[in-house]
Amino acid sequence: MPDKATHPRSLRAQDSVLCATKELLAEGGPAAATVDAISARSGVSKATIYKHWPSRTAIAAEAFGREMAAAIPLPDTGSARGDLAEQVRRVSRFYAGPHGRVFAQLLAASVTDPQAAPYIREYFLDARRAAVSELWQRAVDRGEVKPGISAATAIDVLFGPLIFRLLTGHAPLTAEEADQLSAAALDGLLR
Repeated sequence: MPDKATHPRSLRAQDSVLCATKELLAEGGPAAATVDAISARSGVSKATIYKHWPSRTAIAAEAFGREMAAAIPLPDTGSARGDLAEQVRRVSRFYAGPHGRVFAQLLAASVTDPQAAPYIREYFLDARRAAVSELWQRAVDRGEVKPGISAATAIDVLFGPLIFRLLTGHAPLTAEEADQLSAAALDGLLR
């Protein structure tokens, strides 16, 4: 990924692009967030946009990742089981709404746009994994974790099923289903 410029004018342009992209994603998903539409909405030229991002999917991934970070705060219930179960519920609720469709479309688009995949990892997946790693570390510090289980493994076990359900639609993303998934996973992860 290219280094983002730090000049104030460049930062303003990047912020305008990300804000416009977030609005377009909310209005019509990734299909609405074309570079032409982003340029028109943000007032930033297409040349400047392409100077900072390799594709519209990369821009959308960054804008969406920043939005999700703010939309799903970490719980603090006082126990690993409570924190992780609540986080699974929150992520499930997020995926069940309009943001879930956008996320699924961005994941699918990153398959055909390999330049966008690093943006999805950096701005969406890495940020979410780091946040949940905080919950896992709390559990480790409290002695609630079975020995030898890494945060990365726990995150995959807890949240992978939600992404699978989102992408395949084979089962619902409800609070009840989220509770069943987290209970089954946590029985294997926690003491």
